[in-house]
Amino acid sequence: MTEHTRLVVTAGEPAGIGPDVVLGALQAPYDAQIAVIGDLHVLEQRASTLGMSLQFTQLQADRTPPPHIPGVVHVYHTPCANPVQPGVLDVTNAHHVLQTLRTSVQLLKDRGFDAVVTAPVQKSVINDSGWNFTGHTEFFSEHFGCEDVVMLLVNDGLRVALATTHLPLRDVPDAITQESLLRKLDIIHNGLMRLYGIAQPRIAMLGLNPHAGESGHLGREEIDTIMPAREEALRRGIDVTAPLPADTAFTSKQVLDSDVVLAMFHDQGLPVLKARGFGASVNITLGLPTIRTSVDHGTALELAATGEASSQSMKAAITEAISCAQHLRS
Repeated sequence: MTEHTRLVVTAGEPAGIGPDVVLGALQAPYDAQIAVIGDLHVLEQRASTLGMSLQFTQLQADRTPPPHIPGVVHVYHTPCANPVQPGVLDVTNAHHVLQTLRTSVQLLKDRGFDAVVTAPVQKSVINDSGWNFTGHTEFFSEHFGCEDVVMLLVNDGLRVALATTHLPLRDVPDAITQESLLRKLDIIHNGLMRLYGIAQPRIAMLGLNPHAGESGHLGREEIDTIMPAREEALRRGIDVTAPLPADTAFTSKQVLDSDVVLAMFHDQGLPVLKARGFGASVNITLGLPTIRTSVDHGTALELAATGEASSQSMKAAITEAISCAQHLRS
């Protein structure tokens, strides 16, 4: 008998579209055992509002979900502090959101779950509640004790990894060092081998400055930092290009022939990927001892409980998590 992937899904910001897209996605078939961490009553109310005919069961803390059946939702109930009004943030429910993430870590560490899929959260309301929260990527990195991780976004035609994530643009150059780039390249190289079965990943690396620095006339980061990191990576057996001008890279043969593009900052590579497949892309955290995937969009408060939110990215995130888990077992 084929071993089922055990998957936990966090429902995200309860006032946003997290519950909507999770419930929509779980109407599809998957070869997995899937549990949702969220407020059972919020999920039931959202399903009723959206006219979804779903069956809900509450899982006890010591139980794992059975194999997934479309339309059946197994929930580790994590109550909100206050009633939820779709589209309206409530700072008192921020602890609930963080607790769903903490519970997912416990299930991954102690209960043998293979992967976590995260619905979007509202960072601003979590920070307004007094918790310093940068994002899912940083949260899981800290809770698994990882020195460094890499944010990778994928869709059918492209993979884009990030050298830096949620930083103000003025802080990006100082955050890119030879050591940090080498760590990122190592994580990407090993992550693509582990999760995708690629024997020798090909990495196309973008420059930081316009025209990749124009031989130092538009900045020296390519000369002083990025090229030395590349040379050391090549010595370690990592296949990575010299820094490519970002404005033309995505039309170049190096990118077309690569397995992944390494962008230097968040808004350098992701606009291209999202323009090619927004709403169908998946966010993956490389470098964790487990698998974590997520949707490629935010909480979209204005769409919550309207029936207009698409579950396509959540379905893709679940499918990607299952595929990566199967690669690890093979």
